[in-house]
Amino acid sequence: MTKILEATAYLVDVEVETVRTDAVQAFLKQETVFVELRTDDGLTGTGYSYTIGTGGTSVLAMLRDHLLPRLRGCDARLVEHLWHNLFAATRATTVGAITSLALAAVDTALWDLRCRRAGEPLWLLAGGFRREVPLYDTEGGWLHLSTDDLVKGALASQAAGWPGVKLKVGKNRVDEDVERLSAVRAAVGPELDIMVDANQSMTHAEARRRAAAFEPVGLSWFEEPLPADDVEGHVALARSTTIPIAVGESLYSAAQFRDYLARGAASIVQVDVARVGGITPWLKVAHLAETFNVHVCPHFLMELHVSLVAAVPNGRYVEHIPQLRAITRTEMTVRDGHAVAPDGEGLGIDWDRDAIENRRVS
Repeated sequence: MTKILEATAYLVDVEVETVRTDAVQAFLKQETVFVELRTDDGLTGTGYSYTIGTGGTSVLAMLRDHLLPRLRGCDARLVEHLWHNLFAATRATTVGAITSLALAAVDTALWDLRCRRAGEPLWLLAGGFRREVPLYDTEGGWLHLSTDDLVKGALASQAAGWPGVKLKVGKNRVDEDVERLSAVRAAVGPELDIMVDANQSMTHAEARRRAAAFEPVGLSWFEEPLPADDVEGHVALARSTTIPIAVGESLYSAAQFRDYLARGAASIVQVDVARVGGITPWLKVAHLAETFNVHVCPHFLMELHVSLVAAVPNGRYVEHIPQLRAITRTEMTVRDGHAVAPDGEGLGIDWDRDAIENRRVS
């Protein structure tokens, strides 16, 4: 038995590195919730999850009031057992964003402990399919940027050897979106993957209209065109367009992914380890998607997702949105357009403890 002696949680605000806007919101700050678990073998596991501006204190309260007290004295090796026990203990608030984010902070800490105890990196213990995965850039594609800025960003990514870029869509008029996408395609040629993201901003009718207008651009996927709970709408949209439909960043359980995959409503799965409840359910979603011959291209959290995408055979892309540089000592390694999974033991994130302490929210 490896007993958990201490379980603590705290909140850290991380400033946004660049202005980020989409069709429905602006990314104002990252509220980062940390969990630390200390065990009787002298190890400490660090896990985390996040919100983009609201709800961080609610996640912290869920952890402190309901989840962490149940961990003390438990065997840290029993990752599946602990996840299910905590899930069952919060039945009244599952499935829900706050509970899933809290579970994720605990689960990633347990996986950090598991990897440290084994002396192995996450990408290897979670599956070990390959070390490097393709990278696409989102930072050059925000909705407030001009067409010229989008073109410059895409050309820079292409020159760096990155195989793809993602552009936000949802301008007031369809011709505005088409003009921006067409300009980027004309600049980069057919070789670069171009993805678009509507951030759940469209009605079904509007999404069909825009998908038809976007098809000549040759897009790799159309992300979150409709509200995430509109499974039927995504089914109908997927049948009406040749553009692959991508969903997942706003789904909070493996069962929700099952519904999308079984109905043919998603051709790309974008499961977010924080929002789905941790590494344990993330891997279940990835393996489920594999049985449907569907790629996994997770949302955000590149510093953690690089290891998970490298772990599974259907991992296709890591999204480049750097957000942890203010509280880490090292950055994710990029080589020839690919993100390289860290080879150190644990999650592979080199936390700057002093910087974290300076940003703690009392």
